[in-house]
Amino acid sequence: MKWNLRLAAAQRDIWKSSQLQSMLADAGLTISAGKMSNLWSGQPVTIRLDDLDIICEVLGCQPNDLLAPEPEKARARRPVSTSAPAVAGEHPRIERRVGRTEPPL
Repeated sequence: MKWNLRLAAAQRDIWKSSQLQSMLADAGLTISAGKMSNLWSGQPVTIRLDDLDIICEVLGCQPNDLLAPEPEKARARRPVSTSAPAVAGEHPRIERRVGRTEPPL
């Protein structure tokens, strides 16, 4: 997921993280300077849904304005499979040879 807090804030004429931090504090969400810096300029690993609710309320936006899916990154994380996918209930095929085989050399 791509985090678009800065873009969502800029669309509402909020240009400084300190301005947003103050607005969030007025709405009941106190954020440390370090966490605010990560939310503003970084890509947070996690975000509490309660915090996301307040951020959306303050910015007058929806969660999809802040989070954008990146399916290409999800596809890139899939393991590469070299064998054919297994089908449920299907047994591996065992081929039997008829007749004699040649002795090993």
